Formats: sequence, structure tokens, C-alpha cells
Amino acid sequence: MGFFDFFQKEKKETLDKGLAKTKEGMFSKLARAVAGKSTVDDDILDNLEEILITSDVGVETTLRIIERIEQRVARDKYLSTSELKNILREEIVALLTENNTGDENDFVVPEGATRPYVIMVVGVNGVGKTTTIGKLAYQFKKNGLNVYLGAADTFRAAAVEQISIWGERVDVPVVKQKMGADPASVAFDTLSSAKANNADVVIIDTAGRLHNKVGLMNELTKIKKVMDKVVPGAPHEVLLVLDGSTGQNAFEQARQFTAATEVTALAITKLDGTAKGGVVIGISDQFKTPVKYIGLGEGIGDLQPFRRREFVDSLFGDN
Repeated sequence: MGFFDFFQKEKKETLDKGLAKTKEGMFSKLARAVAGKSTVDDDILDNLEEILITSDVGVETTLRIIERIEQRVARDKYLSTSELKNILREEIVALLTENNTGDENDFVVPEGATRPYVIMVVGVNGVGKTTTIGKLAYQFKKNGLNVYLGAADTFRAAAVEQISIWGERVDVPVVKQKMGADPASVAFDTLSSAKANNADVVIIDTAGRLHNKVGLMNELTKIKKVMDKVVPGAPHEVLLVLDGSTGQNAFEQARQFTAATEVTALAITKLDGTAKGGVVIGISDQFKTPVKYIGLGEGIGDLQPFRRREFVDSLFGDN
């Protein structure tokens, strides 16, 4: 086995382990639902609907999946229970494909993108936002890229301290100001320094407050305008970090942040500790925003690019 094959095998094992609770919860219920039955009937579809909803796929997405399976049953006339698992997998992959979730590359700057490539990270406190930034910085640097971090969540001393610790840990510079400083000013300094030092990637942390959506919207808009003056087109990506273990609460956070700013990609964390991994499918479907990264553990290398087919295969237990 070559190094690349070993690396891919290790990533697959991390994915399988991270989704184990979701898979166990979802498919042990599915096995009980079809026990003793040979064909897919209304009772099985009702049970499947309940299974998907309790796995936090979400009501709207669940109904869409059930409708697709009903169409298959009507078209094929006879659908065996043994086929149900494969059909469910096919329909979930199709949904993710339709919702712009592609197969992400391994922590690289998109081909032809402006450098520095600027990522503004948003999300409420406690979802793993700063940890995700640190892990992103680690992965980008491991790929030979020059990375800068901006501590623009200036309303919490802990946030500035945490991102500074991550900067030291992964050996990348962190631009920061005093507690309570203007976040847009921090973003300006970060991009100016990154540009002067030929950085490839800049990741900007922002405050995770949702109590005042108008205030949040104004703040994020101001940060974006300032960054655009330093690096035209910045931010090139607005990454919303969500805690997958919160289930339906993650849907509400996505709703709030997509209303406050133009979110272009999602990172869904803490999937290893929950049976609610279905949230990845539902959020992608409802908000039509691609899932770019998933967090599968506390290790520095446990943030993975999201690949829809690998995710679904792992969820369904394929080797």
C-alpha cells in the first residue's frame, strides 16, 4: 500500500468512525421497520419518514425524499425492501448534488482565485468556530500555503486568546488588536499585512452574536466592505460553522445567518459525538448552500473536505 492509499484509508476510517452513531441510529431503526416484509408499502414509508425526521434530516427534506421513493414505487410497481437502502442512498446523493454540494478538494485555493484568498468565518459562540479556523489553517499550511489569521471577534477576550493559541500551535501569524477594537479595523490590518507578505490564504474570525440580527448584519457588511477595499472581491468565501450535534438548532442558526449575510459555504462540526448526522443532508437541502467541511473529532486533522458520495457511502456502511 502506497502512502496516498494509506492516507485515503485513514481518512475513510475517520469518516466511518465519525458517522457511526448516526448510522447505527438510522439503520438499526430501518432494519426493524422492514423486518418480516418483502415489499415497500405505506407502513414502511411512514416508518422511514419518522426515522429520517428523528435523525434530524428535517421535515421538508424528509418529505422530499419520501416523495421521490413513492415515485419509484409507483413507477416500478414492485419494490423490495432489500432495494430500499440502495434507493435511499441514491436519492440522498441526488439531493446533495442538486443543492450544489460537490466534492471538495483537499484544502487548496480554488484555481484562478485571487490571492490572498479571503475566508470570513461566521457562527455563534460554542459551535467550534475558532477551532475550525485553527484546523483549516493547519490543513492549508500542511499543503504549503502561506496562511494569515485575523482575530476580528474582539468582543470576547477568550476568542482572541483562543485564536492566538491556535496560531502558535500551527505556526501561522495572527493579527489582533485590543479587546473591544473595531472588527473591521482588525480585518483591514490582517489583509494589509497578508497582502504585503504574499499570503495565499487569510481566515477572518468574527463575533458570534445572534441576539441582534440587524446589528450583526451591519457589522458583517462593514467588515466585508473594508476587506474589499484592500483585496478586491474579498471575502471570497463566507463560511458558516454549525454544530451538528444541536440538530434542529443548527437549522435555526443557518436561517439567522443566511438572513444576516451571504453565506457561501458550510462547515458542520462535532458529527462524531451525535446520532444527528442527518442534519448535513437537511441543511444543505433547505438552504441550497454547499457543505464544504465536516468535523469528525477533536484531533487537529479531523476536519475533512466534504465529499457527498463518500459521506453517503459511509453513512450506509459501504466498504
